[in-house]
Amino acid sequence: QVQLVESGGGLVQAGGSLRLSCLASGINFGSRAMGWFRQAPGKDREFVAAISWRSDGSTTYGDSVLGRFTISRDNAKNTVYLQMNSLKPEDTATYYCAGDRERFRSPVSDAGRYDYWGQGTQVTVSS
Repeated sequence: QVQLVESGGGLVQAGGSLRLSCLASGINFGSRAMGWFRQAPGKDREFVAAISWRSDGSTTYGDSVLGRFTISRDNAKNTVYLQMNSLKPEDTATYYCAGDRERFRSPVSDAGRYDYWGQGTQVTVSS
C-alpha cells in the first residue's frame, strides 16, 4: 500500500523556521525523485522543491523559495525533508510531498510527473 505522510506543519511568525517531513512507504522510496508542492486557498498548486533519488543527489527549487528552503532526504528512513527558513506570510499554504512516477530520474518541477501524493500539512505564517 502506497502512503506518503507529511508532518511538521504549524503556525509560525514571519522570519521563523519549520521543518517538514514526509515518510513514504510502498513506493521504492530510495529509487524515486521526490518533490514538495504547495497550494494556498484560491491559488494554483505551486512547485516548491525536488530532489533526485540519491541522498546526495541534485536538487531544484521554485524561484519564490530559492535561498530560503532546503530539500533533503534520508533513504535509510524513507523520508524526505523540507527545511523552511525566513518564512513569509506568502508561504502560507498546504504543503504536499510527491513521488516520481518512474524510478531513477532527475528531479523536475512538473507536477504531472509525480504519481504519488500525500494528504498535505498546513503551514501558516503570521505577519
